[in-house]
Amino acid sequence: MKSITTAEQFNEIINKDDKALIKFQAGWCPDCKRMDMFIDPIVEKYNTFTWYDVDRDVLPEIAEKYEVMGIPSLLVFQNGEKKAHLHSANAKTPDQVEDFLEEVK
Repeated sequence: MKSITTAEQFNEIINKDDKALIKFQAGWCPDCKRMDMFIDPIVEKYNTFTWYDVDRDVLPEIAEKYEVMGIPSLLVFQNGEKKAHLHSANAKTPDQVEDFLEEVK
């Protein structure tokens, strides 16, 4: 998973034709660390997405713009448009993440 560290980089990525899946997280977040423990096989399985990682504390204006109220959250973008958003309350287990990805792939 590639890290996004600037707003310019974020905007460039979301405006591509490919589906970009962006995980919003923070280093201090226990639920984010829990997701990190199970996400790698999911990233491999759902390789039709290009996966990215954003620290919401590094880019708070982006998190606010796209209504990331809790972390971890998974957002799917394509051609500059937010296509889907898995809120943190529904991103606690591998099954919840995979169910979301099955709906948006």
